[in-house]
Amino acid sequence: MPGLLRGVARTAVVAGTATAVSNRVSRRQAGRWAQQDYAQQEQYARQQQYAQPEPPPPPSAPPTTATDDDMSRKIEQLKQLGDLKAQGVLTDEEFEEQKRRLLS
Repeated sequence: MPGLLRGVARTAVVAGTATAVSNRVSRRQAGRWAQQDYAQQEQYARQQQYAQPEPPPPPSAPPTTATDDDMSRKIEQLKQLGDLKAQGVLTDEEFEEQKRRLLS
């Protein structure tokens, strides 16, 4: 029986040592792979940063100016207001109020 116990003990020591070594190798290898992945991701990010130029700013809206159509419409409305005032439909105050609104 002592020989059997010695054999079992030896097997346990060998198995324990093998497990410890295997775990250490696995951790070391996982660490190396993680470093490689991190380095590749950094390199890819730098390439993307320099590969894509910054988009141009959106075009600004052109300044608004009165077009000929707008001016023609305003002139026509002023004529109508003048006709209403001449007919007595609008008072002087009402005419001035409407004219001010139209021209502002």
